[in-house]
Amino acid sequence: MLHVCRDIHVDERELDFSAIRAQGAGGQNVNKVSSAVHLRFDIPASGLPPDCKAALLACGDRRISGDGVVVIKAQVHRSQEQNRAEAVARLLALIRRAATPAAPRRPTRPTKASRLRRMQGKALRGQVKRLRARPGGEPE
Repeated sequence: MLHVCRDIHVDERELDFSAIRAQGAGGQNVNKVSSAVHLRFDIPASGLPPDCKAALLACGDRRISGDGVVVIKAQVHRSQEQNRAEAVARLLALIRRAATPAAPRRPTRPTKASRLRRMQGKALRGQVKRLRARPGGEPE
């Protein structure tokens, strides 16, 4: 069991790993070794709490497919084990971000000084525009 936060845990058996060849330059070794890792995690079939599942599906991350499967590709490290650990860490960070509730927005009012600065700025911009007008005020 992987601890996410509070009372949320992910069962390691729900994670599906597949080894693939990494992209990019890598010298002579890149075409022989499958060191990159694809991690697949099916959100609807997972053991996450329902509110966490809903938040995760609604977060709009591009790594989540239309049918609710998270696909994470890790190819930063040279070893497959490190890439696996990197992919799991990214998945847990994604779940943590979705599990933490957003802080409620409290409506605020602008201060008197900020309203004064705004009005002074508007007056200055209006004066600059008046200086751009033709002399005599006759539009042509």
